[in-house]
Amino acid sequence: MITGREERKLTTILAADIVGFSKLMAADEIGTLALVKKYRKEIFDPKTIAYSGRVVKLMGDGILMEFGSVVDAVAFAIDVQQTIALINENVPQEQMISYRIGVNIGDVIIDGEDLYGDGVNVAARLEPLASPGGVCISESVYQQVKFKIVCDFQSKGPQILKNMTEPVETWLWSPGELLVHPAASVALVIPKKPSIAVLPFANLHTDINQDYFADGISEDIITGLSRCGWLFVIARNSSFSYRGTDKDVRQIGKELGVRYILEGSVRRSGNRVRVNCQLVESDNGTSLWAERFDRDMTEIFDLQDEIAQRVVATLEPTLKKAEIELLNRNRQTNFGAYDYYLRSLQKMYDPKPESHSAALGYVAKALDIDPGYPEAHGVAAWCYFAKSLWEGSLPEPNRAAMLHHARAVQVSGSDDASTMAHAAIAIALGERDFETALSMIERAITSNPCSVHAYGHGSVINTWAGNYDRSIDFSEKALRLSPFDPMRVMPFAGQAGAWLMKGEYQQAVAYAKRALQIYPSHTPSFLILIASLMRLGEVDQARDMAQRLLAAFPSYHIVQKAPILEHFVEELQKAGLPN
Repeated sequence: MITGREERKLTTILAADIVGFSKLMAADEIGTLALVKKYRKEIFDPKTIAYSGRVVKLMGDGILMEFGSVVDAVAFAIDVQQTIALINENVPQEQMISYRIGVNIGDVIIDGEDLYGDGVNVAARLEPLASPGGVCISESVYQQVKFKIVCDFQSKGPQILKNMTEPVETWLWSPGELLVHPAASVALVIPKKPSIAVLPFANLHTDINQDYFADGISEDIITGLSRCGWLFVIARNSSFSYRGTDKDVRQIGKELGVRYILEGSVRRSGNRVRVNCQLVESDNGTSLWAERFDRDMTEIFDLQDEIAQRVVATLEPTLKKAEIELLNRNRQTNFGAYDYYLRSLQKMYDPKPESHSAALGYVAKALDIDPGYPEAHGVAAWCYFAKSLWEGSLPEPNRAAMLHHARAVQVSGSDDASTMAHAAIAIALGERDFETALSMIERAITSNPCSVHAYGHGSVINTWAGNYDRSIDFSEKALRLSPFDPMRVMPFAGQAGAWLMKGEYQQAVAYAKRALQIYPSHTPSFLILIASLMRLGEVDQARDMAQRLLAAFPSYHIVQKAPILEHFVEELQKAGLPN
């Protein structure tokens, strides 16, 4: 029997250290320490939460961290370095704070909250090998992330590390291009018209599986507010990126570039629901209005409309009655169908490919109850679109189902912007009827001038239709409305395709990589990236990307009639993709 055995585990270790810290301290000790604390509080701390990391210990100018996921650790490292690089663009060289970061997977010894062992030591030895603002990772880390993070790590070969008996294969990433969408560490410009973000309402029910219901309340309020053309409303997925955060509303307001924040909570019990909400001025944190609503579940739609109306009335006391009436959505949908629809939305927004099938399962249940439910048909059209295009082919059963649901939206006469946008892009892909699709997009924007889906889907459709400058304009509007949206893969991909067709291949590469960073299995972005690299003469990089695509989808083959990419079949074949 073995006694006194230490506790061990396999984990991902990240070590970060400031470049030239002693020199910075000698020049301005107080200013340097203040800036280091500021970076830790405003950059490292929130990103640690976002990427599910843990600070093991602080060591003067260094930080030792642990991550349960190696992908999260590397994404964190690059995100931090890019955010700091943006800040450093306007900082004199002699005052610049810059980090080197090393990442390793290894077996460690656990001692309370601290970690020891070769796994930690290797990460600490890798860090000095990185360039200022760069990241150095071990071979074991690279093998885990190479198909999951589209990032240009370059092999540095085997390195002899201090006190290590054998050389360690190393890979380097150096700053230079944005591969991860950075957090808005620099405040956005506040729009001239009133602007608001609705944070996800907290679910006070003991069952966390009821989160979807609280999300639905928040989302319907967003939709209602978005119908006011004079009001700038941040899209759902950017607002929802702050779920669980302890950030002050003033900081959230700066990051999202809005004047007002609406926050609240939902408690659902039996046939009753209680909603508490508060409208806050983000500049100073002042509460402008707070109220509690108690309703029967049968009155849930009226409750959502009432909250939206009250917020509007608080923001603009002189609103005309007609403008408030824009929020009245006279929906007659059976609540059971609505419940399944909310569950399908939750899955639709999840970037994992298998979530599309889960969403379709909930949609089927909603349509069993209410066959004419336009919003449910819109979700189904989108999911079949995503399954078809993103998985690299358009099989007839998927195409037929996609068009069936899109036409159901058309027949319904729905004025919901997201629903019309989902149907529009399905029609554009399935029938190449760009005129009808773009007409639906214009109607969607008229209905909801803050619809990120209308602008994002519209960007892709305009690229397919040959309207490249309009595609880029739509893309930029979508990204401003929802800067942290998981579905911003659409405007990034739409813009990447537009730059590809305009012959601006470097731009196409940059935007395709951004799309892939958000959605690593997004086939169209892979193909745009491969075609652009081939046109730039970067054949080896193109072939590497082709192999990454095939690793994600082994059965992929070139679809000769895919929009835009039908012009680049020869390039895709030469990169190694099967025809």
